[in-house]
Amino acid sequence: MNPLKYALALATTGLCLSAAAADDLVSQGEYLTRAADCTACHTVAGGKPFAGGLPFKLPFGTLYSPNITPDVDTGIGAWSDDDFVSALQKGVGKDGKHYYPAFPYTSYTLMPREEILAIKAYLFSLAPVKQAPPENDIGFPFNQRWGMAFWNALFLDDQRFQPNPQQSAEWNRGAYLVQGPGHCGECHTPRNLFQAVDKDRPLAGTLLGNWQAYNISGDSRYGIGAWPQEALVSYLGKGYAPGYGMAGGPMADAVEHSLRYLQPSDLQAIALYLKSTPAQAEGIARPQAEINDGPLKPGDELGRKLFVDACAACHRLDGQGNQTGVATLLGIKTVNDPQGTNLIAVLLGGHQRPNASVAQQMPDFARGYSDKELAAVSTFVLQRFGQSGARVTPLQVKQSRSQSLH
Repeated sequence: MNPLKYALALATTGLCLSAAAADDLVSQGEYLTRAADCTACHTVAGGKPFAGGLPFKLPFGTLYSPNITPDVDTGIGAWSDDDFVSALQKGVGKDGKHYYPAFPYTSYTLMPREEILAIKAYLFSLAPVKQAPPENDIGFPFNQRWGMAFWNALFLDDQRFQPNPQQSAEWNRGAYLVQGPGHCGECHTPRNLFQAVDKDRPLAGTLLGNWQAYNISGDSRYGIGAWPQEALVSYLGKGYAPGYGMAGGPMADAVEHSLRYLQPSDLQAIALYLKSTPAQAEGIARPQAEINDGPLKPGDELGRKLFVDACAACHRLDGQGNQTGVATLLGIKTVNDPQGTNLIAVLLGGHQRPNASVAQQMPDFARGYSDKELAAVSTFVLQRFGQSGARVTPLQVKQSRSQSLH
């Protein structure tokens, strides 16, 4: 790190630190920034990291993520320590500006001040980017930010994480990472009428744009309770667990920008904690690993033909995966969803993470196939490898094309 970056990092802490200590602080902040998955929300595709501008389509309008580089004019370069800590713990930033809960401060509030300031030190060690995000497009009365003070009074605990003395240090580490910086519940917990997470249904799964965030509670049928711990660790750190699933959509982003950087001990702690969480018996059940090889129903010939032509080379007609277990279709939730939500989304978007192995890569079929064709092949997959009896319509594919998380 050059002297200027050291000075910027040190200026955020109010401490007199040696170069080695400052380097440790910034390294800690980089790790925590990745654990908190800041990149995913504050970086647009092809844009500069943390410069903001990513759109979030919500029921009450579209929000754009702010610039969190140390630029003084358009970023957080003029923010004090207290400004930054308040934003993450209370949802109130510089000059008393209230944030909407699309920014997961209701989870970050569990983080202690010193870890939050380590994140700030890391961000301030980066080059500033002068880039103002687009104006939010939110209608009245939701555009009145002062109203968030009442929302916070109802739904923000503003408490730091307290370890459970009845549990192990590893369990508590996993609980902290899941509930705090990892903010897993923000995507995997249903929300109530006021867009607050439903605390009575933690980790029970919910819909995010055209993707289903699955139930990740300790339930053995609907959640991840029956997953071997090493399979869950592989899914978190690598984005796949043969026979259990492969991360796609927003979860693939979380693996790409956050989870794959975590230490193995932290991934183990997260898996241990998730498997122990209270079972939520709802959502999409994991199917039996078996195929329905019966006669096709009238009109399903197109779906089979498309699967044989475009899918079987990797996934095989028996769903076992060709050359790699990553392509296994048997036993994964994607093929058992009555709505076919993630199946449609992955057919449209593919699996194309930049750092994924070749075995994880899948092309998108959005441009080469019609809604009717994608509905047909989706129906064939759901009928052959799942037990929900689901059928997908061209309208469902069309709607998925028009939706996205951001």
